[in-house]
Amino acid sequence: MYNSDTPTRAELPTSAQLLKSTAIAIISAAAILVAVVLPSEYGIDPTGAGRMLGLAEMGEIKTQLAEEAEADRLRDAQRTPQPVSVVPDQESSFFQRIFAEFVVGSAAAQETRSDEMSITLTPGEGAEIKLIMMKGAQANYSWTANGGVVNFDTHGDGGGENVSYEKGRGVGEDEGVLEAAFDGNHGWFWRNRTDADVTVTLRTSGAYTDIKRMM
Repeated sequence: MYNSDTPTRAELPTSAQLLKSTAIAIISAAAILVAVVLPSEYGIDPTGAGRMLGLAEMGEIKTQLAEEAEADRLRDAQRTPQPVSVVPDQESSFFQRIFAEFVVGSAAAQETRSDEMSITLTPGEGAEIKLIMMKGAQANYSWTANGGVVNFDTHGDGGGENVSYEKGRGVGEDEGVLEAAFDGNHGWFWRNRTDADVTVTLRTSGAYTDIKRMM
């Protein structure tokens, strides 16, 4: 295999030659910096060579544009409104919630009404009466089959929920307090399993918005 010839000591540059080359490179770089870079980039022309070469004007334009851009940035920063942190009035919001939940809610809960309805069931017939109630509302009730007996189911439905409160067979009367487990319709279903007509009379009093016979 052929290897390139290694230079002899006599062919290598001396220390003086290296120092001379380094000095020339430094001087050349300095000359380029003073005569070209400073005039063309910063408009600084200590030797006058940059203006003779047309580089100083270029540097002055660049410097002027940079100054104008900085001035515009500062002016825009002064004009732009600073964001203001808005802290909600927590105390006010708290009292508003208290008012809505307790004052308004209590007022609605205190609105009571009383009703009486009667329905006659033929043999085998069923019927249903419901109260429109909010969750937690209560209504006192009593019903009687007027000497007869019926099967009944006290229950509720609404919002996809269903609940059965009480059921009975062959009952002549019932009374108590109906408390709504959720917002919706809550009431009674009766069916006459006797051989004679039965009239059911329902009396209600409490916190409900409406009473209706379901079809």
